Amino acid sequence: MSPNQRPGRALQAALAGIIAAVLIGVAACSPAQPIQLATLTPSTPSPTIAGPTVARVAWNDCGGGYQCATIQVPEDYAEPGGRKIGLSVIRLPATDPVKRIGSLLVNPGGPGASGVEFVQDDITLFPASLRSRFDIVGFDPRGVNLSAPIRCQDNLDGHVALDRSPDSKAELEALVDDARSYAEACATRNADMLAHVSTDDVARDLDLIRSAIGEPKISYFGFSYGTLIGALYAEMFPTHIRAMVLDGAIDPALDLEQLRSGQARAFETALAHFLADCAKDKSCYFHEGGHTRRSFDAVMASIEKHPLPAIRAKDRRLLTTGLAWQAVAGVMYNDAAWPALAIGLALAKRGDGSVMLLLTDPQNGRNKNGSYSNLIDAYTANTCLDFPASHDVADYTALAARLKSSAPDFAGLLAYNDLSCAFWPVAATRVPASVSAAGAPPIVVVGTTGDPATPYPWAVSLAGQLSSGVLVTRRGEGHTAFGTSACVQRAVTTYLLDLKPPRNGLTCD
Repeated sequence: MSPNQRPGRALQAALAGIIAAVLIGVAACSPAQPIQLATLTPSTPSPTIAGPTVARVAWNDCGGGYQCATIQVPEDYAEPGGRKIGLSVIRLPATDPVKRIGSLLVNPGGPGASGVEFVQDDITLFPASLRSRFDIVGFDPRGVNLSAPIRCQDNLDGHVALDRSPDSKAELEALVDDARSYAEACATRNADMLAHVSTDDVARDLDLIRSAIGEPKISYFGFSYGTLIGALYAEMFPTHIRAMVLDGAIDPALDLEQLRSGQARAFETALAHFLADCAKDKSCYFHEGGHTRRSFDAVMASIEKHPLPAIRAKDRRLLTTGLAWQAVAGVMYNDAAWPALAIGLALAKRGDGSVMLLLTDPQNGRNKNGSYSNLIDAYTANTCLDFPASHDVADYTALAARLKSSAPDFAGLLAYNDLSCAFWPVAATRVPASVSAAGAPPIVVVGTTGDPATPYPWAVSLAGQLSSGVLVTRRGEGHTAFGTSACVQRAVTTYLLDLKPPRNGLTCD
């Protein structure tokens, strides 16, 4: 499963390019859940954690109006005087310095997504009213991109192409062998860092970033996995917060099985909505006379038996069943990308896996030249530290069997998602638990009813755990809300500027 992050401008641009490249060809060959979570009792609030000091940041011009810096933080917070690692940080200074409020620290999600690239590539996500009053500050969390990156394997083509929903002994053995060798490679190449990339560590880093940029209190905006960073930060440092927005919330109390079970069901619901929408719309490229579900099942079954060449893309890779399901899952993050998936399925039915294959590349961190960012490596390393995982492969198989009735399409994909953690050389360090952040100002938690990656009940749960939680709901499809709902954007922007939180329970269509 790909990392949880908000769909960015780079992905949207890639989708637009894919559609433009193949649209004429397709036209020529085409015929005229709610998940109930247990009530969570807030944990006893912990006092603000005292930490090491850090030097004031020295900004350097890095082009385009941006300023960049590296902040030195302890590799191991148990030994704050020991080895240091550098965190890469970027900011776009407020356009109205006279009315500047301070810094708005942002994180796009992941784990594994670059906050530096997010601020560079997606700055217009933040309206001009925010950019005029705030320095927009992004950072690469430890282990990610430019911040002491975790690197396991240089070429991940074979790793990502595997069938993640094994239905035979041979397929399961291949998946287990790959998970074991991947974990071993991570251990070999990251002996020092592998134990120090949990979200607890990232939350402590965030407070040192706050100190280094000279802010007595931070305003923070986290998307997707960035909400877990924010929630843990609020629990550790509740009095260091000016304002906090958590969009696409992760419930910090969930264990790994609860996390993947919730996602499997939510992705199943999202796929059903996509297929039903296409079946009702005769202009959908995969309308199939209204028999979209039946045709979808047939295409996916065919790909599992016979991986497809990427003819139009002129790519030597084959579209395997593993990559095909990654394409489907990735598009569920953003309903604006549904037409691209419809085109991909229409081409696949005709024997060309080009669009489906290309849809997987942005979510896997694969570059045009065939190299990979460290998105997957950082994602896996963080997940294996954040969530205690079973070391018995049979437990993953049992979870897949339990999920089959409620999530038949995504049961295996999510159940085996973290199989590498079964062989991880470092034990998990974070203990999933509820948070209360007693003493924090209002914290706005945003959830989308049709979110497949961070299901809506997680936002409800997190807002209820927080002593000052304010829940905002967007009715709709896709992952995160700020970039797709004017109503949410108005409410959140007003809060960040004026510290006037929206009404708890505000619902936006």
